[in-house]
Amino acid sequence: MTFFSRRTDASAPSGKKSTIDKDLKRIVQLEKASSRISRRNLNMGFGLLFLLCVWIFAFFKTGGGETYSIITIAALVGAYMAMNIGANDVANNVGPAVGSKALTLVGALIIAAIFEAAGALIAGGEVISTISKSIVSPDAFADKTIFIWAMMSALLSAAVWVNLATYLGAPVSTTHSIVGGVIGAGISAAGIAAVDWVVMLKIAASWVISPVLGGIIAAAFLAFIKFAILYREDKIGAARRWVPVLVAIMASAFSVYLVMKGLKRVWKPDPLMLSLIGAGAFAAAYIGVGTAISRVAGSLENRRKSVGALFTIPLICAAALLSFAHGSNDVANAVGPLAAIVNAVTEGEVAAKVTLPLWVLAIGAIGISVGLLLFGPKIIEIVGEKITKLDRVRAFCVALSASITVIIASTLGLPVSSTHIAVGAVFGVGFLREFITNRRVGLESNSDSGALPDTPIASDKNIRRWAKARRRKLVRRRHLMTIIAAWVITVPASALVATAIFFAIDTFR
Repeated sequence: MTFFSRRTDASAPSGKKSTIDKDLKRIVQLEKASSRISRRNLNMGFGLLFLLCVWIFAFFKTGGGETYSIITIAALVGAYMAMNIGANDVANNVGPAVGSKALTLVGALIIAAIFEAAGALIAGGEVISTISKSIVSPDAFADKTIFIWAMMSALLSAAVWVNLATYLGAPVSTTHSIVGGVIGAGISAAGIAAVDWVVMLKIAASWVISPVLGGIIAAAFLAFIKFAILYREDKIGAARRWVPVLVAIMASAFSVYLVMKGLKRVWKPDPLMLSLIGAGAFAAAYIGVGTAISRVAGSLENRRKSVGALFTIPLICAAALLSFAHGSNDVANAVGPLAAIVNAVTEGEVAAKVTLPLWVLAIGAIGISVGLLLFGPKIIEIVGEKITKLDRVRAFCVALSASITVIIASTLGLPVSSTHIAVGAVFGVGFLREFITNRRVGLESNSDSGALPDTPIASDKNIRRWAKARRRKLVRRRHLMTIIAAWVITVPASALVATAIFFAIDTFR
């Protein structure tokens, strides 16, 4: 068939060959589109199958009574929210590793799914706050029925908003989504005075703090690596000196990060213990990495790619640890309101803190993994590849920035979003790379004539080269504007959806 096609194309006039080529391209594009639609429909089918399994499990778990049908509905909504967290939020942990080719997409999905579920089940905690970030006091609700429907509205609105953001290709904070849902439902059910606006102001501050801090720290580390290693004539010698230090910093930061955020519900060490853990991890990593690099340094070529390869294993470890910590923290966004509803129905009271049943935690953990495996690749691709090109050095800076920024913010008591930090770090390394690249090209254009572009003796060729360098964009502005817009409207959009859902429920119940 291939031989026949080639003979036909070769013997055809040029006009017909052009038409044949266009037709073949259309056929290929149609086949790709059909494949994407089929895969999307298949994934949706698996997602619905998971929700059906949750419904059956919750129905028999609660006995199927009329009173407990509310728990069954809440379990479905919680599972739907967990799937959307997996589809959107988890991408920030593994996206840079995938974009830099340190991990394949399949490998990243498997690692993230395992460690997300492990973090949720091992360190998800037994007791959680029923209302995210203590925004609304449980005492503000007139009775448990209103509280139950308010929590249901908040959970469903957050899930719908994150689902929409994933469809649009915008990584958003699931924490902010559930916060918006709680605000909208809380105001609808208990009035505007029920909201703690001081807490809300701190959350609003994190919209700016998180991405800026993450971007600055990531850019600072990238600048250091460029000038201390990559721009040196002896790159391997510089790598032997500095890579063990950088990896040791990452190991120290992740050890403290994992204890502070990933294990905070099962173990809360004092500051001295945290310092000892960080120092021990730094020393162990420095010795281990230094020994390994010294062993292989003789076989490495003196070029940038060889230096980048030294960050492969640290990147894989970072993706796993970030996923574990994320699972232990953000599972509460999926099952926190669900746990509150379960407690209100079974105990007959509204409480500020409740015991988290294992089956509720399992729904959140499995739901996050299912959502990641079925719908996560889209956001992973955007974070890892679409915003800016990431090699392993840049991806390392993003991962390192994520852990350090959370530690700094937690120490200072600043509310930050892990999503905003990671994406801000990607933009930080992208803009730094754009600035350095364009500045270097501009200087090279000027050096030929020894004059600045706006001086009379600068040649037209150099001016054109300089102008082209100034226009070169290494960060895609379209994704930048989409993501910023999604961040800004996440809380109000989720709040409005929650308000509409609550009023709809209140009207028809």
